[in-house]
Amino acid sequence: MSTGTVDWRAAWTAALDDLEMDVVAVETMLADERRLAETPPSDMWRPPTELGALPLELKPRADEILTRQLAAAEEIARRLTANRQQMAMTSKIETGEAVKRPVYLDCAM
Repeated sequence: MSTGTVDWRAAWTAALDDLEMDVVAVETMLADERRLAETPPSDMWRPPTELGALPLELKPRADEILTRQLAAAEEIARRLTANRQQMAMTSKIETGEAVKRPVYLDCAM
């Protein structure tokens, strides 16, 4: 095996390691809602440049990471929808405070 092939495989392995760590961070935040609210993600993964084609033996790992990413994205979308629905419902709840509505007085009569 040539040094170029080893470097290429190592670069892809490192790229997948970084991507997987990003997915783990999102999965961890989804599992701990308090942490999600207090610690938004700050260092999002960016695809490396000039890697070339993915080595065939790394394809199963890349597919598994993609599956996890899609599941995390689906869960985020589900939670956003639930949050919007909850906000819509809570906006309809009367709080007992004086309602600030415009009051019109018809003085024509």
